[in-house]
Amino acid sequence: MNPPNPVNLNAMPFPDLERRVAEIRERIASAAKRGGHGQKTTIIAVTKTHGPEAPIAAFNSGIADVGENRVQEALGKMDSVTVPVRWHLIGHLQRNKVKSLDRFSLFHALDSSRLADAIDRFGTERGRPVEALMQVNPAREETKGGFDIDEVAGEAARLTSMKGIIVRGAMTVARLGADETELRETFRAVRETNRILVAAGHPATELSMGMSNDYELAVEEGATMVRLGSILFGERGK
Repeated sequence: MNPPNPVNLNAMPFPDLERRVAEIRERIASAAKRGGHGQKTTIIAVTKTHGPEAPIAAFNSGIADVGENRVQEALGKMDSVTVPVRWHLIGHLQRNKVKSLDRFSLFHALDSSRLADAIDRFGTERGRPVEALMQVNPAREETKGGFDIDEVAGEAARLTSMKGIIVRGAMTVARLGADETELRETFRAVRETNRILVAAGHPATELSMGMSNDYELAVEEGATMVRLGSILFGERGK
């Protein structure tokens, strides 16, 4: 009797993922056409609370960029993910953990001057700057980090003197429950942040904005990166 065919356990938890990814890409293409900004948009698969099977499934479905909110959770699964994904840290980072950025391709949450100083020191010491996005908080939500819009110009100028950071663009997390008008205002503020960064001399081309519930509007407003979790993998515990 012949043995049964081996089962790919990594593919089992998300059997419909490839179809969902194809549908999302179609929606992104349509949104980009409506918006008229001419950008290409990268899907970042947010795999928080999932095990290493989620990044592997994302990669097998054509997504090579993976986002994690918590450093320790990300580091705990990285060694178990054998496919060549690019890791993004998209959540808040404590200053005493900046050395962990050595494992990430891009840091999305540069949200304070003190954190920038710590990252600059680390990037300078290792001899290679950290690539980061400035997090902005247009809604001025107290529960979220990020620079107020009126702080951006001053911080952009200050960051130009730092050798340990390369600012690649801007990021935001829109207010939960915001209507379309507020969402568009938020995303336009992030686009304006990039213009300020460029004017200050930064190579700012990335706009990380939009999640599972608002990514199409974000793409219409120029998002070059959307951070998608539940729409890809379903809901999981916190």
